[in-house]
Amino acid sequence: MVEPTHRVTVRAPAKINLHLGVGGPRADGFHPLATIYQAVGLYDDVTVADAPDWSVGLTAPIDGVPLDDDNIAIRAGRALVAHHGLDLAARITIAKGIPVMGGMAGGSADAAATLLALDRLWDLQTSDEDLLRIAGELGSDVPFALLGGTALGTGRGEVVTPIPDRSSVWWVVVLSDEGLSTPAVYRHFDVLAPDAVADPPVPQALVDALAEGYTDEVGALLHNDLWPAARDLRPDLVDVEAQLRILGPDGVLLSGSGPTLLMLYEDVEEARSAVADLTERGFRCTIAPGPVAGAHVVTYA
Repeated sequence: MVEPTHRVTVRAPAKINLHLGVGGPRADGFHPLATIYQAVGLYDDVTVADAPDWSVGLTAPIDGVPLDDDNIAIRAGRALVAHHGLDLAARITIAKGIPVMGGMAGGSADAAATLLALDRLWDLQTSDEDLLRIAGELGSDVPFALLGGTALGTGRGEVVTPIPDRSSVWWVVVLSDEGLSTPAVYRHFDVLAPDAVADPPVPQALVDALAEGYTDEVGALLHNDLWPAARDLRPDLVDVEAQLRILGPDGVLLSGSGPTLLMLYEDVEEARSAVADLTERGFRCTIAPGPVAGAHVVTYA
């Protein structure tokens, strides 16, 4: 006799944007994007279990993560059961490994992990197409968290297409003690770029460099249209960026809307050396490989 599944744990990765091209706001208020996503090896683990009512908790307390119906993981669960016309609920427990309010889509990873975990818990057999559609309704970065790897994102970022990526790189992730509001960064972008194009172009040179695995070229082509807005709102990041560039990485990048900064290395020992140097100088940083797989089951119990 097969024992029923009582808990499922799914692991989902952080994302970075190797390129983030931002257009002027659409009629619905969203900004059109042309972005290259890459999943990197920092993870949140989401465990779900049957419960009479919806709830969400953390394995360790973290400021800035709502523990009520505003949490995107609960919204993901409700959206999934609504899609199937069911009356079910779950207890959701999140072990955070992705920086909070760091521009690395930790909330989106939680939503993607919840969708997959509940689908497996209840054996809903939701099609990939429907999972991606539900994910896109939850947030622009949620579909990519399901897919992982490296992908082109268009629309407002929710339309994702995997692209070839022969690179194997290491990212030094430099954290900030203070978060940076994504809506505030986009609002300031609108002020700085009132004539932003309606449809930002796909960065074909970067797509080609990834397909060939040319890390030097990838590093030179890293780009984020939100960088000027983030610099204005957080002038301290300008000095941090300068200190990072002195260490000679293949590239330096603002992660999404910030404030996390990233250093690109092809050689893991060079990345470890940079972490040691920055740690000695008082920075909080870690190392993450890329690209990595998207949301995936790690435990049935």
